[in-house]
Amino acid sequence: MNIIVMGVAGSGKTTIGHFLADALGSEFHDGDDYHPPANIDKMRRGVPLTDADRAAWLARLHDLMETTTRPVVLACSALKEKYRTRLGGDLYVYLKISPETARARLATRKDHFMPASLIHSQFDSLEPPTDAITIDANQPLDVVQETVIHQLRAGIQPR
Repeated sequence: MNIIVMGVAGSGKTTIGHFLADALGSEFHDGDDYHPPANIDKMRRGVPLTDADRAAWLARLHDLMETTTRPVVLACSALKEKYRTRLGGDLYVYLKISPETARARLATRKDHFMPASLIHSQFDSLEPPTDAITIDANQPLDVVQETVIHQLRAGIQPR
């Protein structure tokens, strides 16, 4: 089963994705590692990505999940329903946070291309999923981890 951990920047996708992959014995991939250099440059300059900017990136992530022989946990913003449709995946975990929490987390991050100034554009683009495990990611990390595992063990059905 391929699981996509989604949400805006700063929601904890990478941290929770690593945690889930370890807990489930899956491969972990961070969608940020698959952005083309032009996308990274654009974000570093504080320019939001467009649907066209994301198209090849989403295709690459879809292909990654389709060609791996082991289950994958993928950290990916997947902000819009059409992005999630393009990605595929069996199960989505939506890390829901407030804009204030996202800004605060990004302000403390070092060595990442996503500036806090782009948070508003992420929330503007966000189409919250209706068919995902939704977790309040404003909570402490250990609570989020426990909640995700509890929800998975409760038998949440894949897409």
